[in-house]
Amino acid sequence: MTSDFSAARVHLDRAYHYLRGDDPMSQRGREALDLLIEAVAAEEFKLPRQNAEVLMFPIGRRF
Repeated sequence: MTSDFSAARVHLDRAYHYLRGDDPMSQRGREALDLLIEAVAAEEFKLPRQNAEVLMFPIGRRF
C-alpha cells in the first residue's frame, strides 16, 4: 500500500488553521504541525513520479 502524502498534507494544513489561538498550546501545536507538514511535503516530492505514456504528435504542415 502506498501513502497518499498530498492528502495527508491537506489534512495537516487544515489542522494547522484550526489552531488559530494565541495560547501556548496552540502555538506549540502549530510549530509541531509545521514540522510534520514539511516532512510530508519532502516525502511527497521525493517519490518518483509514476510512469506516463508519451503521446507522439504528427509532424507535418500547419494550416
